[in-house]
Amino acid sequence: MKTGAVAGGLQLLRDGIYGIGGSRSAIRFIPSVAEMAEALGRAGQIPYGLAAVEETLAWSERTQHRWAMPELLRVKGELLLLQRAPESTATAENLFRQALDLARKQGALFWELRAGTSLARLLRDQNRCTEASALLQPVYNCFTEGFDTADLRSARTLLEALFSN
Repeated sequence: MKTGAVAGGLQLLRDGIYGIGGSRSAIRFIPSVAEMAEALGRAGQIPYGLAAVEETLAWSERTQHRWAMPELLRVKGELLLLQRAPESTATAENLFRQALDLARKQGALFWELRAGTSLARLLRDQNRCTEASALLQPVYNCFTEGFDTADLRSARTLLEALFSN
């Protein structure tokens, strides 16, 4: 889906996620829901993406499978930003901060990086570059490998842009 084949990728994700039998097997599909929701947003189907995230957040809370909640909160924030409603920015910032805090509490460095990158991007867009780099740099510095992954490359590119401002 990250290559641009949104419609086909969405159908594959829907088939895989909604073809799930029981709740025990559903645990491993939570990141797929987050990815599907992001793809729905990119395809202009933001309400459907938000509904998928909300449903999965409720399921995660109900079943106490909260390990991917930072990512779900981050994706919800990204989808709200796509709506471009005036109140969406403040709500998205709050969601990114919740995701960041929860990821830190869980010791989930990857989710922390993703939430930190989303929040830093939002702060940059609000001309709060110093705050953005102060937030993202320490998270990025925790990594010792994997610098060719998309998420670390994205964080590095954002940090370079923040330092050039």
